[in-house]
This record gives sequence, C-alpha cells and structure tokens, in this order.
Amino acid sequence: MTRAEAKAYYEYYSALVDKLMKAKLALVDGGVKSYTIDDRSLTRFDIDKLTDELEDAIRKRDEYAALMEGRHTRHAVGFVPRDW
Repeated sequence: MTRAEAKAYYEYYSALVDKLMKAKLALVDGGVKSYTIDDRSLTRFDIDKLTDELEDAIRKRDEYAALMEGRHTRHAVGFVPRDW
C-alpha cells in the first residue's frame, strides 16, 4: 500500500470517527431520540453497536496513520509461560 492510499484511508476513517462521535454524544446526552448519519438512523438502543463501530474505526485510523509514517501496524503476539 502506498502512502497516498494510506492517507486516503486515514482521512476516510477520521471523518467516520467524527461522525460516530457526534452521533454517540447526541444520543448519550439525551437531547435527541434518534440520530441520522447519511441514510442510517440510530437510536439509544444502538449505542453498544455504535461504540463497537467507533472503536473499530479508531483502530483502523491508527493503523493507517502508522502506515503513513512508515511504521508497521501493531500485531498481537501471544506469550505462553512454561514451567520447565
């Protein structure tokens, strides 16, 4: 993946994070009963799903930011302690 592609994805996920945060804040504050993002309507019952989507979008945004800077993305590594 090139830096230009990584930057495009980073900008997309940044905009998505902004939209999802605005929606979550509006629903949590109680000022509205439903919130619409583009063609999608969200209610207070969707807050858990919205939180999961927000966490995924933040993780993806951070991955593309790392790629833009030339770093590798973070990989999970397991360590199993053994009693010899």
